Amino acid sequence: MKQSRFQWAATAYLFFGFLFLYAPIFMLIVFSFNDSKVNAVWTGFTFKWYLQLFSNKGVLEATENSLAIALVSTLASTMLGTVTAVAMYKFKFKGKGVLDALLYIPIVIPEIVMGIAMLALFSILQVNLGMATLIIAHITFCLPFVILVVRARMQGFDPSLEEAAMDLGANAWKTFLHVTLPIILPGIVAGALLALTLSLDDVIISFFVAGPANTTLPLKVFSMVRTGVSPEINALSTLLLLVVLPLAVIAERIRHKNS
Repeated sequence: MKQSRFQWAATAYLFFGFLFLYAPIFMLIVFSFNDSKVNAVWTGFTFKWYLQLFSNKGVLEATENSLAIALVSTLASTMLGTVTAVAMYKFKFKGKGVLDALLYIPIVIPEIVMGIAMLALFSILQVNLGMATLIIAHITFCLPFVILVVRARMQGFDPSLEEAAMDLGANAWKTFLHVTLPIILPGIVAGALLALTLSLDDVIISFFVAGPANTTLPLKVFSMVRTGVSPEINALSTLLLLVVLPLAVIAERIRHKNS
C-alpha cells in the first residue's frame, strides 16, 4: 500500500514537473498563430505574424549575424577545445593544475563580469567593437565548456588502444584519426552543440562587446520585449525551437550510437 502511494506521488510529481516546464513553451507556440496582438485572448488562427517576421529586415539581419557568429565560434572553440582537452589528458607539464583551475573561472563568474572584462580588454587594445569582437568573446566563453565536455569523455579512454595501433605501424596522426577521434567523437559533438547553444543564447556578454552597427538575435529580441511581447516574438521563438529540437535529437542519437 505504501509503495503504491509512493509511486502515485512520484508520478504526480513528475507530471506536474514536466507540465511546469513545457506548458509555457506550448502556450508560446499556440499564441504564435493567434490573430490577436494580445497574447491573453485567442481570436483566430493566422500565419500573418510569421509573414511579418520574414519581412522584418532588422530581425533577419540580426538572425544572420547570430548564425554567422555561432557557427564560427562553435567551429573555432570545438577545434581548440578538442586539441586542448586531448593534450591536457595525455601530457603532464608544470602548471597543469593551475591551468585546469583557470578553466572554471569563465564558467563560474557572472556573465556581466565577463562582459565588462571583455569590453575593458578591447578598449585597452583599442579594438573597434563589431563582428570580430563578438566572435572573439563567444569563442572565449564557449571554449572552457568544450574542453570540460571532451575531457569528461576521455576519462574512460583506454591508452592501450593507441599503443596497440602504434605497435601495428600507425603514426601519431593516424592513431588519433582512426582510434582516438572515433572514441571521443560523442564528447566533441556534445561540446560543439553546447557551444552553439551558448552562442545563440547569449545576451549579456554580447551586449557589452557588440558595436553600434552590429546586433545579434537575442539582443534584438531583448529590445523588442522592452516595448511589449508581440506575436512576432512568439513566432520567432517557435522557429528557433524547430531549429534546436532536431539538433538535440541528432546529438542524442549520436550519443546512443557511440555509447
